[in-house]
Amino acid sequence: MNPPIFQVCAADTNVTALLGAAPTRLFPFGEAPQGVTLPYAVWQTITGLPDNYLGQAPDIDQYTIQVDVYAARGSAARDVAEALRNAIEPHAHIVGWNGESTDPETGHKRYGFDVSWFVHR
Repeated sequence: MNPPIFQVCAADTNVTALLGAAPTRLFPFGEAPQGVTLPYAVWQTITGLPDNYLGQAPDIDQYTIQVDVYAARGSAARDVAEALRNAIEPHAHIVGWNGESTDPETGHKRYGFDVSWFVHR
């Protein structure tokens, strides 16, 4: 019922080179553990809908996922976002670049993007 973003990204060696393995620092629900090592990324479902038909139950759900990367330097945030993009694109579509920012409290750099993922039931 959920898009397999973690499984896809954790299986990609370019992603794990940047976000680690066991654990891979890609966290659901848009939240990371307190004190997590940089860089890391979070994801959350921001919308979704079934592909409804007349006369039969849906066989696919579409999710829009927001991904945000956090790093100490802007270049590191961009590198992680690029690795995530390259891992995701064979499976789903990047549908928006949400810009870059600096967290005012931590000074961490953020790079965000949205993904449209179709999941077969």
